[in-house]
Amino acid sequence: MFSKILIANRGEIAVRIIKTCRRMGIKTVQVYSEADAGSLAVEMADEAVLIGPAPANQSYLLADRIVDAVRQTGAEAVHPGFGFLSENAGFARRLRDEGIVFIGPHPEAIEAMGDKISSKKLAAEAGVSTVPGHMGLIETPDEAVRIANEIGYPVMIKASAGGGGKGIRVAHSDADMAEGFSAVKAEALNAFGDDRVFLEKFIIDPRHIEIQVLGDKHGNVVHLFERECSIQRRNQKVIEEALSPLLDEKTRAAMGAQAVALAKAVNYDSAGTVEFVAGQDKSFYFLEMNTRLQVEHPVTELITGVDLVEQMIRSAWGEKLAFEQKDLAIDGWAIESRIYAEDPYRGFLPSIGRLVRYDQPEEGPHPDGYTVRNDSGVREGDEISMFYDPMIAKLCAWGPTRDAAIDGMARALEDTHLQGVGHNVSFLAAVMDQPRFRSGHISTSYIKDEFPDGFHGLAPDRRQTDILIAAAAAMNEILTELSGDPSGRTDWIVLIGQDAHGVTLSYDDDEALTLDLAGEDRALQLADIDWRPGLAQFRAALDGEPFTAEVARVADGFVIRHRAARARVRVLTPAVAALYARLPEKVAADTSKLIQSPMPGLVVAIPVAVGQEVKTGETVAVIEAMKMQNILKAERDGVVKAVSARAGDPVAADDVLVEFE
Repeated sequence: MFSKILIANRGEIAVRIIKTCRRMGIKTVQVYSEADAGSLAVEMADEAVLIGPAPANQSYLLADRIVDAVRQTGAEAVHPGFGFLSENAGFARRLRDEGIVFIGPHPEAIEAMGDKISSKKLAAEAGVSTVPGHMGLIETPDEAVRIANEIGYPVMIKASAGGGGKGIRVAHSDADMAEGFSAVKAEALNAFGDDRVFLEKFIIDPRHIEIQVLGDKHGNVVHLFERECSIQRRNQKVIEEALSPLLDEKTRAAMGAQAVALAKAVNYDSAGTVEFVAGQDKSFYFLEMNTRLQVEHPVTELITGVDLVEQMIRSAWGEKLAFEQKDLAIDGWAIESRIYAEDPYRGFLPSIGRLVRYDQPEEGPHPDGYTVRNDSGVREGDEISMFYDPMIAKLCAWGPTRDAAIDGMARALEDTHLQGVGHNVSFLAAVMDQPRFRSGHISTSYIKDEFPDGFHGLAPDRRQTDILIAAAAAMNEILTELSGDPSGRTDWIVLIGQDAHGVTLSYDDDEALTLDLAGEDRALQLADIDWRPGLAQFRAALDGEPFTAEVARVADGFVIRHRAARARVRVLTPAVAALYARLPEKVAADTSKLIQSPMPGLVVAIPVAVGQEVKTGETVAVIEAMKMQNILKAERDGVVKAVSARAGDPVAADDVLVEFE
């Protein structure tokens, strides 16, 4: 077996690979850019080599730097992870020529599957179901319109060299096709340096389902069942699960057999994924093959017990697969949530900065029957850099059934606490609580369908309202006792927004807190309270069911979040509550037309001018703080009315930088 492997990647996947190498007794070399000098992966690896400045095209994408690091450290093999050089056939060939083992498929397989046109032709020859379409190159918009009419609308226009959701448009008419064809060619040339475009039938209300395959250098290939990846935003996966709630055993076996047939057609000899687009009627068509480890591989590992990184290493060493298809079995269900540094309340705009707090859920089996796995590449205090993917963690939950896995994921998200950057934990929790998601009737348009106006949190349901009342009353009771208040008051008004809830507190013989609700023939039992002033999470069991809420003290109460429900909660005496009821409700100032500095800092650039039209997502200001540059983007289309700062100006938090008409 290899004695030393170099990891040509960063972040959570580098940490993930190091963990398997440690278990196998293999030493690791971690390459890193200047931005990652203090990263968790660098800390964990046996050796680390600086390969360049922060931008990936000056570090992680430079094959020469990787090869130099291999020579410098005496590593025998390179694991590319995913992204960067992982599907670069030229890089794999370069390593082979240099006598360095590439832990991935041979370069010819990468080449064959990397081009979407040639891969579809290969798939058709291997007997794999393919989407009706035109696989030849198309030169002009007129030709594209003619072919689209032969296929039948709607038709998807796709860049041959595409990936990551770029270079994709759907045309519903001749006008859409003429316009979209030119746009996709331009996008493809800009993003990939290759403007080749092809057309295929667009499947209405589709699902994205993929099959994990694994091969060795002796002609053996197996599949490890499917993953459902339909919960996407802008063609980027957000939540994945294994298995798929759509498939039955017959369809699963058929998809698996086709994936294996395609892999064998190119003598595939590592871990890879064959992606399909599926109709709600269980019809399925080949989409593409990813010739690398997938981001979402942990859910497959959780239901099969197979370590895919280990299998890639063993295959690269030349070992035969230690199991056959008949030896693989499905155990339970697993879900992965991608936790990103992005603000779902502001159009999912990326958020960068320092991770001031990062409380992670406890990994391993939990008493309630679910298991948690958290693949993360950052620690509390780390910077989320503007140079790379803003992923903080891949949080996974396993359960014996799909419902159990969803419940486990919801609880794991409750136990995740982040401060310092915007994050999507509340949005992920909202999906777990959505009846449609729980039903399994999902498609790639799920997020657009369920959150058409964006994400603004969810109103608390009855149980969440009970949690807000109980947590606020319990924290108030703890604070009152610590302050030495001699009143011994037991009756309070809990104000959630403008809704008042009368409660009377008492303790039972087991010292559990009982909250009698005024006007309701019921009481809340709060036990196992775990909170003290300064803690950002309140843990307890409400009526015997554990929960975790995120809490913060504010001037006259608390801000409490449970999953996707967030509210300002005040605990008041009846007399003070009566006064609050007479106060006029404060109307928040309209700041929708303003771009404000999120923190004190220095203006690096304001790349817009008065009168300029700006589109949603365009950069309007760059602020430097804590040696980090924070990019502020427009949250709406508009015309610039005023620019209040310029490069070099110091600004305070909430200073107005740009105003729109």
